[in-house]
Amino acid sequence: MGCGRVGATLAQSLESSGHSVAVVDQNPDAFRRLPADFTGQKVTGVGFDRDTLVQAGIEDAYAFAAVSDGDNSNILAARVVRETFGIDQVVARIYDPQRAEIYQRLGIPTVATVRWTADQVLRRMLPLGATDEYRDPSGQVRLAQLDYHPTWVGRTVRAIEEATGARVAFLGRFGDGTLVTDRTVLQENDVLHVLMTDSEAPTVERVLTHAAKVEAD
Repeated sequence: MGCGRVGATLAQSLESSGHSVAVVDQNPDAFRRLPADFTGQKVTGVGFDRDTLVQAGIEDAYAFAAVSDGDNSNILAARVVRETFGIDQVVARIYDPQRAEIYQRLGIPTVATVRWTADQVLRRMLPLGATDEYRDPSGQVRLAQLDYHPTWVGRTVRAIEEATGARVAFLGRFGDGTLVTDRTVLQENDVLHVLMTDSEAPTVERVLTHAAKVEAD
């Protein structure tokens, strides 16, 4: 739902990956953002209207993304799709971060546009810290990309986990994702992805952004 820049890009990417796609938007002119060779359905209508959704094929859908420019419309559409049509793979774009947290706890995965953008800007301004990549529906468990002090390079995953109390999920190395064992050694320029609880986050950040202690080994 929503054929703005995000919706059009999603539709194009999904179709390029071999999926069948239907795009819903109230404004028929919005479909001009789709490439000329787009073969999916273009349905003009309100994205949370049941008849419109049925016309778009929601009854046979695997997943649904609500990415219009209205928070209320996105949440309403996501709830209708999940509760009325039983689609499990649902995500809604939300501009208000506080609303995003509420709906996340209700079990509706959200992408908080403002928070994500702010996090990315802050990461480039103040590189030391954590950037959330995923939160579970309760908001208690986080997967985050964490910066680290240079002295952690050469330390093992076991040392990092023992020092922080968190779990290293994987590393980004030379552009590829790398699964780790407790003996994996952190190398220069590795991107560190860590699983931790929300309450642990301040401690994990503080430990990793300061020089590693000798006893961390």
